[in-house]
Order: sequence, then C-alpha cells, then structure tokens
Amino acid sequence: MPAYVYDGLSKQGQNVHGEVIANDSRSAMEKLREAGVTVTTIQEKEVKGSRTGGRGKKVKLADLSVFCRQFAAMTSAGVPVTRALTTLSKQTVNKTLAQAIKEIADDVEGGSTLADSFARYPKIFNPLFIAMIRSGELGGILEQSLISLSAQLQKEKKLKDNIKSAVSYPRNIGIFAVILLIGMLIGLVPIFEGMMSGAAITGVTKVIFGLSHSIRERWYFWILGIVILIVVIRAIIKSKPAHIFWENHKLTMPKLGDFMTKMVVARFCRTLATLLAGGVTAVQALESAGATAGSDLIDKAVKDAIVEIEDGKSISDSLDKSGLFPPMLIGMIAIGEESGTLPDLLDKVAEFFEEDVEVASQNLKSLIEPIALIGIGGLVGGMLISLYIPMFSAATNMEGY
Repeated sequence: MPAYVYDGLSKQGQNVHGEVIANDSRSAMEKLREAGVTVTTIQEKEVKGSRTGGRGKKVKLADLSVFCRQFAAMTSAGVPVTRALTTLSKQTVNKTLAQAIKEIADDVEGGSTLADSFARYPKIFNPLFIAMIRSGELGGILEQSLISLSAQLQKEKKLKDNIKSAVSYPRNIGIFAVILLIGMLIGLVPIFEGMMSGAAITGVTKVIFGLSHSIRERWYFWILGIVILIVVIRAIIKSKPAHIFWENHKLTMPKLGDFMTKMVVARFCRTLATLLAGGVTAVQALESAGATAGSDLIDKAVKDAIVEIEDGKSISDSLDKSGLFPPMLIGMIAIGEESGTLPDLLDKVAEFFEEDVEVASQNLKSLIEPIALIGIGGLVGGMLISLYIPMFSAATNMEGY
C-alpha cells in the first residue's frame, strides 16, 4: 500500500508531521482523524526507486503463479532469498518479470525488505501480492505465504478466463457481423446492381447501393471515420463520468448485474480468505480485498465497514449495512467469526461463487447465441430481400408485356 506524508495539528494544537500507510488519501485521512490529527496537507509519498517494470511483455497471472511456486520451493530448500531470486530471474520466461526479479534481488541485497522491493513494481505486483509477502516476511512464514499466493493467482486466472469467455463471444459475433456486412457490400451488392440495370428499385435498395458505392470509392474516409470513432469511444469509456456511471450501475443491470456481482464477491472472498490465512490482520485484509475486488461500490462499502470494525463491531454486521453483499456471505462470515474458522469458510464461499460465475458465463453465452444468430440472419436476410425484390418486380413487369 502507498505511504502518505502529512502535516497537521494534534489534539493539543501542536504541529505534527509524519507518514501513514493506506490504500488511498481518503483512508489515510480517516486514520489520522481517528488518531486525533487535524490534517492540513497530505500527499502520496514518492517511493524511492519506484519502477514500472518497463514496457516489455505484460506479466500474466500464470507467470506470477509459477514464480511464486518456484520461489516457495527454493526457500523451503534453504536457498537464501537473494540467491533464489537471482536464479529465478535467469530462468523466468517473461522478460519483464525476469528483469523485475533481478532488480528486486539487488534491492534486497542492498538492505531493502522483500515487501518494499516488490512494492516498487505496482504494475506487476498488486496490493494483495505485497500484503502476502510482507506478512510472510514478518511472520517467518514466507514459504506458506508464497504457496497460498500461488493458489490464489491460479484461481484468479480461472475466474478471469470465465469472464473473458463470457465477454469474448458477443464481441466475436459482432466483429463477424461487421465483416460479413462489409464483404456483402463490396463483393455481392455490385453484382446485383449490374443485374438490375434499368430496373425500378426501392428506397432501401437505393440506400444499399449508395452505401456500397461509398465504401468502394471512398474507403479511406470510412477507415478514417472508424479510427476516429474508436478513439472517441475509448476516450469516453476511460473518462471519469463513464467510470462512475459504470461502477454505480454494473451490479444492478439485468442479467449482467447478477454475473458481475458474483464475480466481484468471488474475488473479494478469495482475496480476504488468502490474506487472513496468511496472518494479515482483519483490517488490512479487508482493505486489500476491497481494493482488488473490482467494484468501487464494494471498495467504499468495505472502507465504511472498517471504520465500524475499528470501533468494535463485528465484520458481518459492518458489511451487512451496505446491502451489497449476499446474505449467504454475511451469514458465513458471522459463523466464521464465532467459530474462529473465518478463512476456511470464506474459501468455501469463494469456491461457491466461482462455480456460480462459471455457470453464469455459460448461461450468458446461451442467452446471447440465439439473439446474435437472429440478428445476423435478419441483417443478411433483409439485405438479400432488398436486393431481390427489384429483380422480381422487373421479371413480373416483363411477363406482363
């Protein structure tokens, strides 16, 4: 998690200066307020030597999972951390990750802690990864933390694959429909147009002929227009208003909202279970789980719950107030708190929702498939009908003579 440097006034009215670690500036200010500090200025501390990991190949979850397993195996065999990291940097296939591991080994050898060294690569190692490494390092259970982290990354990869499977189908169908439409306008329509020379054509057919001429004769304008459209759409999607709108409505959308909720809850439970099992405190585990769940609403609800938990309230009651978490999850958390088996129960809940996500992704594809096929069939059939009607009209007129 990032560190924030602040200036403020204590309860006694004295000027104070220091650092606080939190997920974001809002959380940092809440922590300081609870400590009795009135903040005057606060800003994120720039981590010395902070790196992005370069512009090479993207580091995938599978790459990180393999690295964790290998790192755990080497540390359990008694290999010193720096030597293990140096060895792994030489045999890691992903060049971006290999370079990061090599530099992390140099940092650790230079006196930095393992967690701080990993934290300098925020684009490669997320808050969950750093929290698990820090917990294992401080508790002397690095091997167990790495094994748990590897399992978590594998399950996260499976969850993402299910999501991609659900999203890629309608996208591929849409691309196929566009290519089919363009192919017909360029290759098929001119043939029909030549056959209808001198025949009376309807308005729809005129539009199709005009579109075909435009694409064939002014293709460069169409390409430019598509590029501009893609750039504008991407800019809108990445804009803050669009992000806020999406985050506020994605969990309540028909059909898709249920799928998104299950996905977010599955990720939240899995992360929270992994962190708690790794020895991370409940508050820190909740902060990381909320931030990596994939929903701003869930993240805010968790932060609000943390304030109540720090005041002595139970985790289940604090999370239940938001109304965003399924009753089953709240009930299991309550049982886990009472029995002291919260990580195990959260792990079971995560498995349940992950299976639900897999089933939901299949159902989503089953729902989209007939709609997509009907849409493509209607598009192709409508165009062919528009092209054939003038021909039939011309043939009927000729028979009348």
